[in-house]
Amino acid sequence: MSKLKIEPGVSRIKRAKLQSSIDQTIARDIELMAQWSDNEPNYIVNELLRFAIMQAEEFQKYKTGLPANPAHGIRDAATVPAASKVVPTIATHPSKEGPSHAS
Repeated sequence: MSKLKIEPGVSRIKRAKLQSSIDQTIARDIELMAQWSDNEPNYIVNELLRFAIMQAEEFQKYKTGLPANPAHGIRDAATVPAASKVVPTIATHPSKEGPSHAS
C-alpha cells in the first residue's frame, strides 16, 4: 500500500473550483496539517484527494477502461492537475511548537 507524502512548502498548483462542504473535524485537521507542513490548505486537500483516488482500485479500473475522448467528458479537465504525484513514502516533518511571538 502506498503512503501519503506531504512535502513542506510546495503548495503552488493550478486549481479548478470545486464547491463542497466538509465536516468541521476534518476542516480542523486540514488546517493543522497545513500548519504542520507549511503548505496552504488547498494543497493539503488536493494531495489527500489525489492519494485517495489513486487508492480506489475499482475507480482506477473504471477510469482506465474509459475511451480516450469520452462523449460526456470531464468538466474543466484541462485545469485539473494530473494524479501522478503519489509517492510511496511518508514525509517526516519536525514537530513545530506554536508560532513564536517576538516582542
